[in-house]
Amino acid sequence: MENSINFTIKDTIKFIKKHNNYVILTHASPDGDTLGAGYALYYGLKQLGKSAEVICPEVIPSKYGYFLCETDHINRKDAVVIAVDVADKRLLGALEQEFGNEVDLCIDHHISNVRYAKALYLDADASATCEMIYELLCALKIKFNDTIAKALYTGISTDTGCFKYSCVTAKTHIIAANLYAYNIEADVINKVMFDTKSKKLLTLERMVLDTAEYHFDDKCMMISITADMQNKTGCSGTDLEGLVNISRSVEGVLAGVTIKQTGDNAYKASLRTYAPLNASHICQTLGGGGHKNAAGVSLSGSLEEVKSKILSAIKQNMEETNAGSTTAQ
Repeated sequence: MENSINFTIKDTIKFIKKHNNYVILTHASPDGDTLGAGYALYYGLKQLGKSAEVICPEVIPSKYGYFLCETDHINRKDAVVIAVDVADKRLLGALEQEFGNEVDLCIDHHISNVRYAKALYLDADASATCEMIYELLCALKIKFNDTIAKALYTGISTDTGCFKYSCVTAKTHIIAANLYAYNIEADVINKVMFDTKSKKLLTLERMVLDTAEYHFDDKCMMISITADMQNKTGCSGTDLEGLVNISRSVEGVLAGVTIKQTGDNAYKASLRTYAPLNASHICQTLGGGGHKNAAGVSLSGSLEEVKSKILSAIKQNMEETNAGSTTAQ
C-alpha cells in the first residue's frame, strides 16, 4: 500500500493509547527480533491494561521459551493489527491470506519495507526492531522487568550478529547496556543463539560446504541447501538460521549467498554482503529486499536457474559499485 501513513514514535504512542484490543503479528521463519519485538510489545500493552494476542505463522522454536507466554485470545474482528519486523506481507506466510491487507500498523527497521500496512513506523537506522520497541516502551513509561529485557536483548543481539554487524550504533550499545540492569543472562542467551548446534546440524553443514561455489574472482561464495539434504538430516525451518553466516566468513568474499529449497522449484536466497556491495539493492532487483548488508528473496525455477538469476543481480551490483572483476567462474 503505497499510500500508507508515516508514523513517528509520538504517532505510535497515540495510536496505542487509543485502542484496547490488539493482534500482534510476527513473520514466518521467526527469528529473535520479530519474536522479541512481538512479546516485549505484548507485555507492554498488558501493563497499559490492553488485551493482546501474539500470532506467529509457524511453530516457535523452543529455544525462545524463556520469554514466551500464553497470550490472550482476541476476537480478531474487533482487534487492531500490528505487525512487527515484517517488511512485506508475503513474509506473513500462512497468515497472509487472513491478515495481509488488514495490518493497521507496521513497526519495522527494514529500509526495503514495501508499505503494505495502513500506517508505518519505520526507523531504517535502528539495528533491530527490538531497538525501536525499547524506545517505544520507554516513551509509554512501561515498567521493565527481566522478561521484557530478555526479549529485547534477544532481538538486538540476534539481528546484529552479537553486535558484530555494521548496523550497530552507539545507541545499540547504550540500549543493551541499559538492559543489563535486569537479569537478562546475556551469556546464556548468546550461547543458545550463536554457540549451540545439534549433531544433525553439523551433518548438514558438512553437506552444505560440499556445495560451495566461488564466482567473480572469489568475491562471491554460494552454498545450497536442498530438500534432499533437509530430509536426510532432519533439519529444516529455523534449524537452518546459522547456515547463512558460513559464506560471509570466508576471506575476500564480498557477497555470500545461501540458497535454501522451500518446495518444488521454490527457493529462498539469503544474501550477506560487505561494502561496496548492497544486499538490499541486489535482492530488490529480484523482488526481495532487506538491509544494506543482509537481505533475502524468494525465487522459483530449477536450482541452476535460481543461481543464474542471483549471480546476474550480483554482477550488476558489482559493476555499478566498481567492486572488481565480474568474470564468472
